[in-house]
Amino acid sequence: MSLHDPKAINVAIIGVGNCASSLVQGIAHYQNGGANEQIGLMHWDLGGYRPKDIKVVAAWDIDRRKVGRDVAEAIFEKPNCTAIFCDHVPASGTIVEMGRILDGFSEHMADAPDDRTFLVADAGEPDKDAIVRRLKETGTDVLMNYLPVGSQTATEFYAECALEAGVAFVNNIPVFIASNEGWAKRFEDAGVPIIGDDIKAQLGATIVHRVLTDLFHKRGVKLDRTYQLNTGGNTDFLNMSNRKRLASKKVSKTEAVQSVAEHRLDDENIHVGPSDYVAWQNDNKVCFLRMEGQLFGGVPMNIELRLSVEDSPNSAGVAIDMIRCAKIAKDRGVAGPIHPAAAYFCKHPPVQTTDDEAYVALEAFIKG
Repeated sequence: MSLHDPKAINVAIIGVGNCASSLVQGIAHYQNGGANEQIGLMHWDLGGYRPKDIKVVAAWDIDRRKVGRDVAEAIFEKPNCTAIFCDHVPASGTIVEMGRILDGFSEHMADAPDDRTFLVADAGEPDKDAIVRRLKETGTDVLMNYLPVGSQTATEFYAECALEAGVAFVNNIPVFIASNEGWAKRFEDAGVPIIGDDIKAQLGATIVHRVLTDLFHKRGVKLDRTYQLNTGGNTDFLNMSNRKRLASKKVSKTEAVQSVAEHRLDDENIHVGPSDYVAWQNDNKVCFLRMEGQLFGGVPMNIELRLSVEDSPNSAGVAIDMIRCAKIAKDRGVAGPIHPAAAYFCKHPPVQTTDDEAYVALEAFIKG
């Protein structure tokens, strides 16, 4: 398969961390077989594209254990700690390059043990022209943003690169680009698709919380108060232990739940967000969810739920569909925010809808 094979989806990755590891492993895992082996996928065939059509052609990271290595090797380097579910990931021929640091590295992470944090490579950082040139020469179709939470300046830098290179941008993190009117218009005016913001895992804390909140609404149960507490031991949770980087994450996760409630809860009655870093959990994320409400006659009820998932494969199950949605949008000349995909796959899309409505809209979009 050549770089410019019209059937290929050429993908570039910003941040070769746990989420990228699960995505690359998944591409290898689903390379062979047929639709009867699609366990774990929402779509085997999406708009004519299958997982085997996705090829990683460029990647950037700042860690010296990854820079200069083939993507297939870099995804297993520390501080990555996600599950290894694919025994053999073939060499990609794509070498991880040094990326721009900007605000992608939180100062508090310098105090963590080496195998838990980033070891910044002693290499020159590329300018925008270098990134744009690389995107063009590799024929990149879709640029995946996997920067750490709170990387506002760095995300905007790479969004600028995508605009200049004419490459679809998938913003997996809670920095508001697709849902920012100014940025959305820039992508629309440039004729470039964008999907975002903040990926909603395949079956994670946010989607479960949303579905239960919507269920309360549909079944006439008044929701009085709720919390969602999450713990994990990957670099994402370590990064988020710096509360200064959490502003947009809190907004993204909270609005994902508020948007499907019958009535907005007062701030004092809803708490949704990352809670603590527990190193030994590695990439396992544990969610503690509580909802209190009133049934018929005002009779009180409550529900408590504990959800345990491998965080990054949970993300990759959605990312593999976002990539294909971005590509078919690009094929069709659709620009700006791709609303059906954003509403179904993201916590903070430009337009919030219920997941049922988003699913219908997404399937219609895929069918064209």
